[in-house]
Amino acid sequence: MLDTVFRGLFDTALIDTISPGNFLICMGVSLVLGLLLCAMTGWQSKSSRSFAITLALLPTVVCVVIMMVNGNVGAGVAVAGAFSLVRFRSAPGTAREISAIFVAMGTGLITGMGYLAYAALFALILGAATMVYTAFSLRPHNGGPVCRTLHITVPEDLDYIGVFEPVLDEYTRQYNLTQVKTTNMGSLFKLTYDVTMKDAALEKKFIDQLRLRNGNLEITLGHQDNAVATL
Repeated sequence: MLDTVFRGLFDTALIDTISPGNFLICMGVSLVLGLLLCAMTGWQSKSSRSFAITLALLPTVVCVVIMMVNGNVGAGVAVAGAFSLVRFRSAPGTAREISAIFVAMGTGLITGMGYLAYAALFALILGAATMVYTAFSLRPHNGGPVCRTLHITVPEDLDYIGVFEPVLDEYTRQYNLTQVKTTNMGSLFKLTYDVTMKDAALEKKFIDQLRLRNGNLEITLGHQDNAVATL
């Protein structure tokens, strides 16, 4: 009965089909290895929750795609092209949103190859894993460090080295200048910091103190989970 349900619509014989047991084993091992990679990557480093969830789920998506292609070079090339379009033609979003796009793409791929029951099983397992990771295992502990991404746009003629450090030392536990890039045809500099706030209630005072350093500043302070993903 299961062989009939999980057989592809376009299969001519059962010899080359994937058994439901092997399918579940491969997905289970991929989920475990994804969690292991997530734990190792997050060791003594800071990463957003959406990135952690994406890292934990992607091995399973890739595993299922490879199983569906099953050595078919033509299908492999088509899948690679489709995923490239999803990655580079879609609107920017968080790591979790991009992961959801890949999961949806994988579900459509399995359905398009005729494995309707596998597509439903894949969507249910990945959807449940996403909900579990979000609610429990990969959720930051309440009361932990408040991590923010700080963007400061300064005039080109402002020597920003050392200007903001006194304020950062006062209001943050730690900070790191991660990026400096020009904007507005090179007339402005955009500084990006990863900061850990001492007290989230002082965010407004923190921004006000930064503005006192120079009145011509554009400041954005956002959650690291809302940062645009660069996978």
